[in-house]
Amino acid sequence: MQQFATLPPLSLYVHIPWCVRKCPYCDFNSHEARQEIPEREYIDALLRDLEQDLPRVWGRPVYSIFIGGGTPSLFSPESIDRLLSGLRARLPLDQNIEITLEANPGTFELDRFKGFRAAGINRLSIGIQSFDETKLKALGRIHGREEALRAAEAARAAGFDNFNLDLMFGLPQQSVEEALADIRRAIELEPSHLSVYQLTIEPNTLFHAHPPKLPDDDSIGEMQIQLQTKLAAAGYRQYEVSAYARKGFECRHNLNYWEFGDYLGIGAGAHAKITQAGGITRLWKVKQPNEYLRTAGAPENIGGEQPLSRQHTVTEFMMNALRLNRGFPSRLFAERTGLPISVAARPLQEAEQKGLITWDIETMRPTDTGFRYLNNLVAMF
Repeated sequence: MQQFATLPPLSLYVHIPWCVRKCPYCDFNSHEARQEIPEREYIDALLRDLEQDLPRVWGRPVYSIFIGGGTPSLFSPESIDRLLSGLRARLPLDQNIEITLEANPGTFELDRFKGFRAAGINRLSIGIQSFDETKLKALGRIHGREEALRAAEAARAAGFDNFNLDLMFGLPQQSVEEALADIRRAIELEPSHLSVYQLTIEPNTLFHAHPPKLPDDDSIGEMQIQLQTKLAAAGYRQYEVSAYARKGFECRHNLNYWEFGDYLGIGAGAHAKITQAGGITRLWKVKQPNEYLRTAGAPENIGGEQPLSRQHTVTEFMMNALRLNRGFPSRLFAERTGLPISVAARPLQEAEQKGLITWDIETMRPTDTGFRYLNNLVAMF
């Protein structure tokens, strides 16, 4: 049995599954809104869903909320306000809570962003992906360059001093210079945070069925090296594989994932990880929006539930925590897994001998080589 001296921090993820159009690279649980979105009914369902989960986390404060999708900014500020009011009535929220809403260019106007801010959203994450018109079309995005620029400017005008821009590189037929042009333009907009992902082809996507021509590995490697250099020079510190932030603006919600904290998940297909006496459980909700609306708050709303074995606990902790280039305190392993560090002694020693991690009584972190070959490092566990 796993032994926990303290419970980890708790976050809340809220999934809103609708979008205007499904992007060909997207493997998230998102669904095109082909008729009017049932906003009121869905907010009611989210709150019933949360009430069903509350006995798992009685009394535990929530330190961050992330409203993702889909495209949550399709919902009106009034709906988001009603959602947050319902959450406040049911959960103890930390006084310095971070509340993020995902938004896409093409689904907003300035007054809408102001409405989200007034409702209590204090961090926006805007899905730009690229500022290049040709690349945006190749990615199936519904916005163009000008809408992307206006979205970032509107975020600041609406009072958001903390906002993230999502960008991708390694796009179809993208050159190194084109990738760097996107980074330079993003820096000029002065976001507090940048998430910069390499485009990957995932199963069950249109790109998997009809693969586009992507840059070769050498070009992608060069893109990554040069964009990291430019971001560092502009004051954006890389603190995770794809995350760069100005000092003090690291995403608290995602840090909680990477440090193997707990989170509730409400909404169609949302996942949760909950630590209780004796072990860790993962659970998830039914994926299809109509089924979710019908079952929210009832036992059949749970799509599945899985206690983590000792081995899975070790693997998942390392898979998350080793994404942080600063590493993590050595004591965190026992705190978050309920297991002594000795259960991972053999792969840790092997990884250290291969120069993939440095490890002492205080800190465990990947070396530059380990961070570069993170998949190989994590596979050792």
